[in-house]
Amino acid sequence: MPLQRRIHRLVRLVDVLSMGRARSAGALAAACGVSRRTIFRDLATLRDAGLPIRFDEERGGFLLDRQPYLQAADFTLSEALSLLALCDSADDRPAGVPFQRTARGAALKLLSILPPKLRDQLGNLGARVDVEIGPVNPEAVAEKHHDAILTAIHERHKLRIIYNSLYEDQTITTLLSPYCLHFHRRSWYVIGRSSLHRSVRTFNTARILDAQVVDSHFEIPPRFSLDRHFGQAWSMIPERNARHEVLIRFQKKVARNVREVMWHRTQRTTWHEKTATLDFEVTVDGLNEVMWWVLGYGKEAEVLQPIELRQKVSEHAEAMASLYRRKPKKMKASSAKQTILGNE
Repeated sequence: MPLQRRIHRLVRLVDVLSMGRARSAGALAAACGVSRRTIFRDLATLRDAGLPIRFDEERGGFLLDRQPYLQAADFTLSEALSLLALCDSADDRPAGVPFQRTARGAALKLLSILPPKLRDQLGNLGARVDVEIGPVNPEAVAEKHHDAILTAIHERHKLRIIYNSLYEDQTITTLLSPYCLHFHRRSWYVIGRSSLHRSVRTFNTARILDAQVVDSHFEIPPRFSLDRHFGQAWSMIPERNARHEVLIRFQKKVARNVREVMWHRTQRTTWHEKTATLDFEVTVDGLNEVMWWVLGYGKEAEVLQPIELRQKVSEHAEAMASLYRRKPKKMKASSAKQTILGNE
């Protein structure tokens, strides 16, 4: 179900409930133009968000109690709409960003106290605004241990975690001093000192199998910061003592798209009007992450320097060409394994 239809429906439901009259599920369904089943699901969504909706037995209908503890702020239409659009997620689809569920609860509480005129405008406009967020780790997996992590960060207590490590290719156990929780592109990461590695490491929260707060304190080093930790990494994995000046030439087909995005804080670009090509320069700590980015552009991107990166891309391109020259091998049904939403 499209996000805009959901927003419009919830706005309408809150509007009807706020009129002060008890309404049956059938009456609410008729007012919102949906089925009774959908109305019960929407009522549950609003209740989960903390809205005081109750069923009045004597009057035979649902009511939204007044909330004297909430005061309507001076929100503009665009401010209220942006909160709802960003915090809500469509039915039957993984949430776009972890913490989105709790943020949606706050947004729905806001909705219930807005002036009727603004709520009406919001409902009409909400049907014409949609927000599509890129692929992420499913929220149910990525948020599983967030309460323990946040408690440990706040109280400066260490965490004993069991972690499915891709780097070690095995399950590891370590005592972690968590410095911060960091969202990057598709996932949440906890960053802190690992007793196993004796250094500051980055752990994907979706790969944490268990996390227990232990009665052992730690201090965050005064010099620690995310900027220092990530350095000049292309994404988030810096390679120590491996700083490089990178120069890539993008061809006409993709040059303008690349030029429009701020990919890295050190990037410099030179546009060649005659050929409609773009020279893209960055200073990075390590070549592996930027190599995968370049490969994504195929023949439309050429690494000019350093030679080491050019060679890496060339080797991958040759291996890929060799792979596609072969006849594809089909997997036997008995050895195939299907994954749904990242959960095996």
